[in-house]
Amino acid sequence: MSVSTPRPSRALYLDAQSTTPLDPRVLDSMLPFMISMYGNPHSRTHSYGWETEKATEDARKSVADIIGADPKEIIFTSGATESNNIALKGCAKFYREKKDHIITTQTEHKCVLDSCRYLENEGFQIGELCRSKGVFFHTDAAQAVGKIPINVNDLNIDLMSISGHKIYGPKGVGALYVRRRPRVRVEALQSGGGQERGIRSGTVPTPLTVGFGTACAIAQQELEYDHKWVEYLSKRLVNKINAELTKVIRNGDPDHSYPGCVNLSFAYVEGESLLMALKDVALSSGSACTSASLEPSYVLRAIGSDEDLAHSSIRFGIGRFSTEEEIDYTAEKCIHHVKRLRAMSPLWEMVEEGIDIKTIKWSQH
Repeated sequence: MSVSTPRPSRALYLDAQSTTPLDPRVLDSMLPFMISMYGNPHSRTHSYGWETEKATEDARKSVADIIGADPKEIIFTSGATESNNIALKGCAKFYREKKDHIITTQTEHKCVLDSCRYLENEGFQIGELCRSKGVFFHTDAAQAVGKIPINVNDLNIDLMSISGHKIYGPKGVGALYVRRRPRVRVEALQSGGGQERGIRSGTVPTPLTVGFGTACAIAQQELEYDHKWVEYLSKRLVNKINAELTKVIRNGDPDHSYPGCVNLSFAYVEGESLLMALKDVALSSGSACTSASLEPSYVLRAIGSDEDLAHSSIRFGIGRFSTEEEIDYTAEKCIHHVKRLRAMSPLWEMVEEGIDIKTIKWSQH
């Protein structure tokens, strides 16, 4: 395929870590609860409430099943950000008299890091190593659930955050797993009617939870197939790019990571310039939650990437509905524009001449 091949007016989508399209099967399951089955699931005096309550509990079981949990351990939320906040702040505040130490990593999502900074200001400490026993283990699994096998019991997870829109479900819904045995307690962050075991008050949105449950059920059933397809496309993309370009660095471990997230650094090419050149492909240079910043990815810096390579990184998000044609088109457009941008770079010209850029002492005048 030539890079001049015309594309539809709308960009093709390769940003599956930011969000995923709604699976049509998910939409089908939601529609009845948006049109005719519109009862409040907390109304216990009539059939409208009973039918939506059952649908909500069926969805809760589907979410629990995909992570090997008990349905009673699933708390519906608006998404992983709220789940992270409830897990970290709620758990820390409940056990404040017994535990005052928060441990995190530099590669966590921004909402996790910000929650830890909030707790630090509240008198809790952040440490590098777990020095005491009985520490609760929370993980933000928004990018993992439905893509790789996860069992909360095998992994000894106490609290876990999940997001609906990362697994081809609706936006605006997620869940928090809270272990019951041994029991983990969290303090509610908002007051209300005491829904969701008093942890997250507010009317549970049945259409969203039904869609979320369907997305989990589909993901669990098709996990192996989805993984193989995404892995095939991932290798196709990387191999095509590496066949034509040198000095392309893959960030992260290619063997111990999810293949649908391909983060590549193109040396001597500014990432933002490459993104602008690839305007007919929806891509990202990092998390959508921090995309307003031009700072290089703090995650890439944390795993050891040099600042210049972090600035030259592009994230390709491959998903369930990605196609070979989209992968081939993206690879060829990427190759074309990297070559074009490097040809305009004096640094690249020096590298081509065999000069080690790091040995140059740049004048201040």
